[in-house]
Amino acid sequence: MRTRLLPLLIVLMAGVLLALGFPLAMSLAAREQQRVVVDRIDDTARFAALAQFVTAGPTAVTGAKGDKGGEGNERLNTLSSELARYHDLYGIRAGVFFRDGLRMAKAPADWRLPRGGNGAEAFDEALAGRRSHDPPQVWPWQRGRLTVASPVVRDGDVVAVVVTDSPTGRMRSRILHGWLVIAGGECAAMLLAVGAAFRLTGWVLRPVRILDTATHDIATGRMQSRVAAASGPPELRRLARSFNEMADNVEEVLEQQRAFVADASHQLRNPLSALLLRIELLGLELPDGHEEIASVRTEGKRLARVLDDLLDLALAEHTAADLRLTDIAELAADRVDAWLPVAGREEVGLAYTGPPAITGWADPVALSSALDAVVDNALKFTPQGSHVEVSARAEGETIALTVADGGPGLTEDELARIGDRFWRSNRHQNVSGSGLGLSISRALLTAGGATIAYAPNEPRGLCVTITVPRSKPQ
Repeated sequence: MRTRLLPLLIVLMAGVLLALGFPLAMSLAAREQQRVVVDRIDDTARFAALAQFVTAGPTAVTGAKGDKGGEGNERLNTLSSELARYHDLYGIRAGVFFRDGLRMAKAPADWRLPRGGNGAEAFDEALAGRRSHDPPQVWPWQRGRLTVASPVVRDGDVVAVVVTDSPTGRMRSRILHGWLVIAGGECAAMLLAVGAAFRLTGWVLRPVRILDTATHDIATGRMQSRVAAASGPPELRRLARSFNEMADNVEEVLEQQRAFVADASHQLRNPLSALLLRIELLGLELPDGHEEIASVRTEGKRLARVLDDLLDLALAEHTAADLRLTDIAELAADRVDAWLPVAGREEVGLAYTGPPAITGWADPVALSSALDAVVDNALKFTPQGSHVEVSARAEGETIALTVADGGPGLTEDELARIGDRFWRSNRHQNVSGSGLGLSISRALLTAGGATIAYAPNEPRGLCVTITVPRSKPQ
């Protein structure tokens, strides 16, 4: 869930940051250019004030060097020197031009009035009596120049235009530097947002993960698992409390069920024992070989076996596992040796194959009981002359203990039901048993973190695999 939630939050936060960053970058560029434009307007206004009193026409300007005594020529010389000093100091081209485009004064001498693009627009705007106030924006990747023009007004008429043609390198550098600062701030904000997103998703999803773990624990038999409802959103804390209440109720119901089965099994043993004793006494009064009394004895013993298995099942589901580091290979070989007399009586081969020693975490008593039930079933259903093989092998972090027989095996539908309480295949109803042996085995193994699985054995028979963890379960 986190992998789906995080990209959504990151994309949303990135969109917000970009939506704020682009206008800020454009505002920064506009502010830098506006500052340059205002500075140039001030400069053109100063030059316009000097040019306002220059009365010499173009002809007089041409012969200005030969006429030092005229007041107009003196003012023109002052204007020319100011323009030259301005260009030398700032590197900005500047000039004053009459309405027809002829120069009054300019610096440098070889500069000509721009006749196209922004320069022409600024000149025409100044001829209309307006100062340049909103030239097109110059971006860092553009190498153009910034032209600003102001009118020279005398007696209410525009007689000339002051034009400055500025390089934009420094301005573009400042804009780019500001953009880099903004980009750095955006990146830092994005990193903070990603960190906040991780914390937020962790805070929201932590109760969900805890709830999932507790649900898995309960599903695998650890009924004491509960959820700590101390963190996360209020809705999830409320869900955790509801889950704990449900788990308490389920555990209580299961405990009542186990107690009922155990009590019923225990209470029925004494009347059944008395009944079997009376049947035996009654059998003494009947002639030998009486069929009905033999059938009653058989059913009575079967009922006693079912009650014993029910009590064992209730105890297996209620008793906690005593996990120890156990030599699984040694335990399997020992159980095979214990069942060899039974295998010899049934004329069935029984042997252990595998490594001499392999350790895993298990309850030795529970694992021995479960293995006994599986081997007992294998010997029951394996015909004479066939073979039952018990083997152990390491598979990564687990140990697989396998019992493979040569019996008739089970169909796919029967494999899906094997291990259910009191279930027995219709083909095996004549074989003694209560149908609880494998259920008891599963309960014993589950308490210790082990599992049991069933599969067909090739070429025939059933293969039962008990999986034991190699490391200590949590």
